[in-house]
Amino acid sequence: MKVQKGYILVLISCLTAFQGLSQRYGKNIPDFEHRKFHFGTALGGTSTTYNYELKTSFTEFDSVYQININAGPGFAIQLPLISWNIHSTFHLRTIPSLTFHDTEFLYSFWRNGERETKSTRTQPTLLNFPLLLKLNTKRINNFAAYAITGASYSYDLASQDDVDQSLSDPIIKLKRHDFAYHVGGGFDFYLPYFKFGIEIKLSNGMRNLLIQDDTFFSAPLQSLKSQVWWFSITFEG
Repeated sequence: MKVQKGYILVLISCLTAFQGLSQRYGKNIPDFEHRKFHFGTALGGTSTTYNYELKTSFTEFDSVYQININAGPGFAIQLPLISWNIHSTFHLRTIPSLTFHDTEFLYSFWRNGERETKSTRTQPTLLNFPLLLKLNTKRINNFAAYAITGASYSYDLASQDDVDQSLSDPIIKLKRHDFAYHVGGGFDFYLPYFKFGIEIKLSNGMRNLLIQDDTFFSAPLQSLKSQVWWFSITFEG
């Protein structure tokens, strides 16, 4: 939650600064929204957690009585951005990306009458292939707002789905393939030579990623589905 608040504060600061610039100067790149295709790139951060379900009898597993999942910060490289402008306010776009994630799982359990905790981390490195619909307002001078939705496929380059748990400390094993839907929005600022955007969106995984191998960490869980907040800045020419 603290990570997400930090990203939101940065977004608000950038919005205020660029809104001032858009009011100060005349209309930039006046034909931009009428071009058939745009290309660009995007950079940003992520905050990753999981929607999870517990087995109804999960407290039977090594006296575990509580599981907390702490979202961790990540990094996203999104290249290239390709936008097909079906209409001046309606666009179909894709932004293949490489993302690095980090999430902590904290298990609380009882041992010999004492409360103890044990943690593990998931750190997937994902190749993402989204297809997104973008609906924006008509531009006001050098400013426009937009909403975005769509879906994506992800492949985990760092998946440990084939790790032999008997030969190492237990981990939570996740499947390599995932599908997610996206919802979000942002703001576009038309600068003299390119369009600058600030975007926030949420993606929710649709697939149970948990590989159940009855270890200490996986046994109490019924399912794990990814949930990622994306905070991005985009550059389109």
